[in-house]
Amino acid sequence: MKLIKFVFKIIAAPLVVVLTIATPIFTFLFCYAATLLEIVSGIGVLVSIALLISGEKLGCGVFLFLSFLISPFGIPAIAEWLIDRLRSLNYSLRYFIMS
Repeated sequence: MKLIKFVFKIIAAPLVVVLTIATPIFTFLFCYAATLLEIVSGIGVLVSIALLISGEKLGCGVFLFLSFLISPFGIPAIAEWLIDRLRSLNYSLRYFIMS
């Protein structure tokens, strides 16, 4: 049993190294992408308001939906959740190797 656990620890070691390097890079990229998407989302809301004033209700709804998807409550929230899962996987693998 100890031999199998040792083999799994050897397999997990490169994954820990990759996750230790990749997680901060993903976090860095996420911060800048989220800021850019917030700006684009604000512009999309302004365009949807302009479409509503001009009478284009379907276009207004589409732009509002797309603005919601790229707002911090849409796709960036999913990306943040995935980064948190990668970080917790990294810590779990570290704990497994140290045990």
